[in-house]
Amino acid sequence: MGKKKFNDQPFSYHQTLELEVATLTNLGVGLGRVPLPDSPTGAPPSGWVVMVPFTLPGEKVRVRIYRNHKNYSEADLLEVLTPSPHRQEARCALFGRCGGCQYQHLVYAEQLKWKQQQVTELLKYMVGVEFPVAPVIASPKEFGYRSKITPHFHAQKNTREPVAPLGATSGQNSHDLPVPGVNLPPIGFLKTGNRFALIDVPTCPIATAEINAKLPEVRAKTHQRLAAGEYKRDATLLLRHAIEGVTTDYDAVVHEQVGALKLHFLARDFFQNNPFILPAFTGYVRAQAASSGARFLVDTYCGSGLFALSCAPAFEKVTGIEISATSIKFATENAAANGITNTLFQAGDASQIFAGLTFPAADTAVVIDPPRKGCDEQFLAQLFAYGPRAVVYVSCDPATQMRDLKGFLAAGYTLSAVQPFDLFPQTRHLECVITLIRAVK
Repeated sequence: MGKKKFNDQPFSYHQTLELEVATLTNLGVGLGRVPLPDSPTGAPPSGWVVMVPFTLPGEKVRVRIYRNHKNYSEADLLEVLTPSPHRQEARCALFGRCGGCQYQHLVYAEQLKWKQQQVTELLKYMVGVEFPVAPVIASPKEFGYRSKITPHFHAQKNTREPVAPLGATSGQNSHDLPVPGVNLPPIGFLKTGNRFALIDVPTCPIATAEINAKLPEVRAKTHQRLAAGEYKRDATLLLRHAIEGVTTDYDAVVHEQVGALKLHFLARDFFQNNPFILPAFTGYVRAQAASSGARFLVDTYCGSGLFALSCAPAFEKVTGIEISATSIKFATENAAANGITNTLFQAGDASQIFAGLTFPAADTAVVIDPPRKGCDEQFLAQLFAYGPRAVVYVSCDPATQMRDLKGFLAAGYTLSAVQPFDLFPQTRHLECVITLIRAVK
């Protein structure tokens, strides 16, 4: 099958434009509009939308078109003609090419403001609700906060993605030039705007200093094994920084401290990767659940017990439910190790999440922290049928959270608080906690 023909409407391939960036999307991409002399069908009167990564609101920029869609175009940044007063130099030389960060060029205080605005807009446009979103709670660390990274590599490719000079932009193509004498396969993360190509990442400024100290050794060993042909398929490495130090063993048991709570779990298991903000994060969830007046708590995606054990002192009894039997084992052990006696952890069947639960719904609050895809319909149906007094919904993807929020509102819940947390500085990602109270009949 031949390469798909470029759609040259309304712009030709690599046509250059000058435009002013009006706003940021929830993907962290700058959005500007340009007038068209002959507007195609469906083009808004305010101008044709052009999306440009790594630009900021208020900036005048020169860009190069590389793709036209039905109602917008995408472009690479060539030059910032009038910079935003909030623009700063990115700390990482790979910024703009590595897909991990979107906001290193934006001062941190403004990152927080934009994340708050984006949650506000998602509420308004996805749910049809105008509700005051609290200011984003900042991470204590803007860099060096991430306690787990998972670099990738291709087993068969034997070419390295060279490092662009500091300050090069995604449109300058300096990264396409060969690097003499370098012939090592890249170990790192996905290249910006690409689902397959990797960018070589020798160091990552959002990872902890301990991870960056360990990374050269891990990379060198991996390159040796690649050269020896030990890998037959693409693979992913793990570097997890915990109390014991940095481990690369997926099956190692590691420990993490959250306030007075000490938890252990497998290095490969899910656990929030910004430990510095976790005391404030878990404290807020606990306060919101307790403020409902509920006597009992259910944590439905409990993992190794982070929220259930953090909230336990505020409730008479707590039940943690998790499909993974291994996680239930760790959660039970974590309760015993911390001297917490009012919790019970049970492995739940996806089709009968609340089976056997004896807590009266009117006296129960539920904490949910689903994966990025949000809650499935089966889970929500069971939750609404149970009908707890309050729900504290923790999400790493506000868009899927807002999708689910529509179901809560239709089921008779009212929104009482929306609080974003910045667990992922320098990136477009955030955690958002919404509190829902069931209307009294």
